Amino acid sequence: MFTDVLSRKWVARLGFWVVLLLSSAAKAETREIDWLELMPAEDLALLENMPEIEHDGDGPVLLPDEIMTGRVVPEMANVEGRIPGFVVPLKATDDMRILEFFLVPYYGACIHVPPPPPNQIIHVKYPAGFTLDALYNPVWIDGTLVVERTESDLATSSYSMAAESVEPYTE
Repeated sequence: MFTDVLSRKWVARLGFWVVLLLSSAAKAETREIDWLELMPAEDLALLENMPEIEHDGDGPVLLPDEIMTGRVVPEMANVEGRIPGFVVPLKATDDMRILEFFLVPYYGACIHVPPPPPNQIIHVKYPAGFTLDALYNPVWIDGTLVVERTESDLATSSYSMAAESVEPYTE
């Protein structure tokens, strides 16, 4: 009977360690999504071959119309992973918890004109909400990427994500 109790305790401990190792491995294997993966090859080629932008005149610098079409990479639909970026708030609570936002690849996008191409903007909803000390602090967003167009007064996005978590960015 004593050995039977020891065996059960050993199996329970072994089970605990197996669960712990599997959960750690799953977190370590979370796919990191790169912003360039969201851009079709033809849009990437347009960016790489753009002439140097001259800042003459009073108006904002504009990207070519062709790159602003919002083309997507169909293979990125339903990809689970995490992506870093900067927050452009769209909806917040009275106590400043951000519930809905655009995630963009660089600071100041959508606030300064012009906004990035739609395939470089992700519309994110996070019902739990989060606070951010400053908009220049990047975050990690975990969730499943969806091909879905969202239009607002600030910008248009080609992708969306229902965030599972929002964390401060760390390398």
